[in-house]
Amino acid sequence: MGNEALARLAEERVDHRFKGLPPDADGLSIAELAAQRRNLFTGGFTTPVLALSAERLEHNLALMETYAARHGLAFAPHGKTSMAPALFQRQIERGAWGITLAVPHQVRVARAFGVERIFLANELVDAAALRWIAGELAADPHFRLVCYVDSVSGVRLMDAALRDAGAGRPLDVVVELAAGEGARTGVRTDEECAAVADAVAATGTLRLVGVAGYEGEVPRADPERVRAWLRRLVALAAGFDKAGRFAGLDEIVVSAGGSAWFDAVADVFTEIPELSVPVLKLLRSGAYVSHDDGHYRRLTPFNRVPGEGALEPAFRLWTQVVSRPSPGQAFANAGKRDAAYDLDLPVAQVVRRDGAERPADGVTVTALSDQHAWLETTGEADLEVGDWVGLGLSHPCTAFDKWQLIPLAEADGTVVDYIRTFF
Repeated sequence: MGNEALARLAEERVDHRFKGLPPDADGLSIAELAAQRRNLFTGGFTTPVLALSAERLEHNLALMETYAARHGLAFAPHGKTSMAPALFQRQIERGAWGITLAVPHQVRVARAFGVERIFLANELVDAAALRWIAGELAADPHFRLVCYVDSVSGVRLMDAALRDAGAGRPLDVVVELAAGEGARTGVRTDEECAAVADAVAATGTLRLVGVAGYEGEVPRADPERVRAWLRRLVALAAGFDKAGRFAGLDEIVVSAGGSAWFDAVADVFTEIPELSVPVLKLLRSGAYVSHDDGHYRRLTPFNRVPGEGALEPAFRLWTQVVSRPSPGQAFANAGKRDAAYDLDLPVAQVVRRDGAERPADGVTVTALSDQHAWLETTGEADLEVGDWVGLGLSHPCTAFDKWQLIPLAEADGTVVDYIRTFF
């Protein structure tokens, strides 16, 4: 990756753009502020402020590196979760093959920071974006991008745009197999898969390198249905190979894997038969990097395979009680602008007062306004105006995107770095 670009990030000046940071840090570079090792609770940070646990982040990065290696999987974690180049770098240092992304802007961010391998989990038919990608491929022989295709019409649009751009290197593509009837994107039938592959073969601008899909969209997903779909994906790859569709390749890409079923992916990918060339078994889970205290805590495959370890929720949103109008009600100063809320409401975890931290017993988040959390309190709740309340969040993807600069804090509150995001 481009360490120079990351170094320039650290030179960025702290100012009013970044929520929660100490007002007296204005004008310091991010590197200068990090070097001060301020304490999250006593160092001038203002509420609300989202913090990422340094220890838990490191644990999660190491756990998934180990998991992928143990199961013979290459790993391209989905970068749309964090859109944080510093985390991309750490994932790649931890053995990731590359980074998965979803839309052209995200690819541009990754390229600006030197990511050499990108898996684009979407069909790309935007002519302007395809022109730019053709230029990137021409300018950097080390850059590899693999992109979904899921329709003959999409292939034709891609081919036309790349021809107009004078593309020299073909763009690698994988046929996306839909997770089922009525699911999200992807080709529905084997016949249509063959037609899309034929359309790719008829171009000079695209190169078919494998098959892929997303098992998280399997209707009424359960282990049996998910494994059945994954076996369809494996059979599609084997059928394409037998038909000679991968002639001339050094490897065949077979890719799946969100954050809810990667255990099934690992199991079924062991069943991939020997093909004409080696298979790159590419897992794409992204939410693991911070994990969460809701959706993924419930769905993580590690619940099913506890012997393989456990991810740890690394986010905590610190907010402050600003109103206590009645014994059963309080309001804190973080809301929809600050907290993920699309899957679950935040969970009150701890209360801090005068440097002491205790469980948030009797405190429940019942609603969010734009800038307030509605807290219901029972008789056991000891909550006063001015208390800091630490909230656990559900769904990393909609937590990262609300914060441009996130303190990375050790367990004692020492902030050792800041994570810059680009949404």
